[in-house]
Amino acid sequence: MDESSMPPPSVTAPGPPTPPVPLAALLAREELGLRRIAGPADADLLWVHTSEMADPYPYLLGGELLLSAGVLLTDPDRYVARLVEAGAAALGFGVRPVHESVPEALVEACDRHGLPLLEVPPETPFTTIARAVWRLMAEARHRELRRVTRAQQALATAAARPDPVPAVLHQLATHLDGRALLLTATGEELHTAGRHPSPEAAAALARLAGLVTRDRPGAPASATDTAGGTQLSAYALGGEVSSASSRDRSDLRTPTRADRPTQGQARDERRTHARDERVTAPQPQPQPQPQGERLALALATCRREPGDHTVAGIAVVLLSLLTAPHRGTDAAGRSAALVRLLLGASPAEVAPLLGPEGPWTVVHARRTDGTRADTLTAGALGASLGSTLVDAGYGEGDAVRVLLQEPNAPAPQPGWTLGAATPTPLPALPTADLRAARALAHAEATRTPLATETPATGLASLIPPDRAAAHARTLLAPLTPPLAGTLRCWLSLHGSWDRTAVALAVHRNTVRQRIGRCAELLGMDLNDMDVRTELWFALRQEPPSAP
Repeated sequence: MDESSMPPPSVTAPGPPTPPVPLAALLAREELGLRRIAGPADADLLWVHTSEMADPYPYLLGGELLLSAGVLLTDPDRYVARLVEAGAAALGFGVRPVHESVPEALVEACDRHGLPLLEVPPETPFTTIARAVWRLMAEARHRELRRVTRAQQALATAAARPDPVPAVLHQLATHLDGRALLLTATGEELHTAGRHPSPEAAAALARLAGLVTRDRPGAPASATDTAGGTQLSAYALGGEVSSASSRDRSDLRTPTRADRPTQGQARDERRTHARDERVTAPQPQPQPQPQGERLALALATCRREPGDHTVAGIAVVLLSLLTAPHRGTDAAGRSAALVRLLLGASPAEVAPLLGPEGPWTVVHARRTDGTRADTLTAGALGASLGSTLVDAGYGEGDAVRVLLQEPNAPAPQPGWTLGAATPTPLPALPTADLRAARALAHAEATRTPLATETPATGLASLIPPDRAAAHARTLLAPLTPPLAGTLRCWLSLHGSWDRTAVALAVHRNTVRQRIGRCAELLGMDLNDMDVRTELWFALRQEPPSAP
């Protein structure tokens, strides 16, 4: 079958954010008294759902342990068939008060359709079963996070070795207990680690690498397949290798590997990852000629464990950064700076890799509709502002941060609220980051699309900075950093309780209490304009602090 006749990749519904629970683990909880009386022993539970409907099919997502007392059970065969059609993982049937025992017709139907059937004793509430499943999921999630953390540390350490690419692949193959390969779009092996897969699996991996490295719109960032019971995955990397040097790649290729040709025709069936198995790899930026050949990370494992896609994603990022020098000096320098920062270097050490010393402008941004920006949306904002240095943020409420270098300057963007610090040299970026956060809070409180933290001008600029700072430290000494931050925000918003509460994301009564405490500690009347002016001057000299 040629590539044009291949079926489109299948897309499934997103799975739960926690690993599945094996049915055997739930049955092992003796306090529940559950007993499997029909159907297969192996099943993975993704959810727990209770329903007494005659046909719960429309309300199931798939993977559920469905709990029922059989209140409306009239046709067991059709009932079980509909559950299997909906993708339910197992059926838990509670005996009494509706049924004295599990109906024999239901047992036979579950055996016939291959659906595990559990007998739930009368003394076990359904909520107890649900709580046990969630606890098992939490334990599985904890084990997964510990495994991912260990893998992340090992991969980061490998990336700092003199031979980082083979070292990363070796650690990846070790933690996934399989084979890891760095392939070109033509299937050529540049580096490999781990045990050798079967010839069928090797050929399928080469075809997957060709699929994710296609230079055309809509090419997937990752793809999966199976061959002879081996789980296969391929991820597009951001790096490239120069096509002009295709005959001599000694800087990338493992020295002992022989050249390998492109292998085979595409399989009949191939699917891209759903959310629970997808890693979106960084896409390479267009580069000047000569164009390079795109790279892919390929994996072959005996089984796919929870957390494998996360570990692979870490490797994708590191390998994309490590192969970035083959894309161009500008992108390579920035990628190298990021790698060194991740591995503990100071900003001063990596500053020369970013090009000119600056000045730089830090911009904080949030969506005006309050929705969280994903990485693609944040990247689009960075492109609009003229920068690829974007931090999308990962926590709830985190602002998108963009780093601009002159001559780029921030401008209002539709759908965004922006706060910007004044241009600053690289060593002062941490302070500029706090100033930009404060400017964003001011913009949100005043409902303006862009607020900029302006430097001191006029009479304030005539006072020597060292004397002004000394006076500010003395005047504001009684205040803690949170109180000083609240006072500064309150003064910048002309004493508005409501707008200050919005800017600080606290209740207005909290603002009143803090300002009252400031007045008490300073021994000043904050309603006096002269007092406010002096405090404002002092707060402008102090470094910004989070309220």
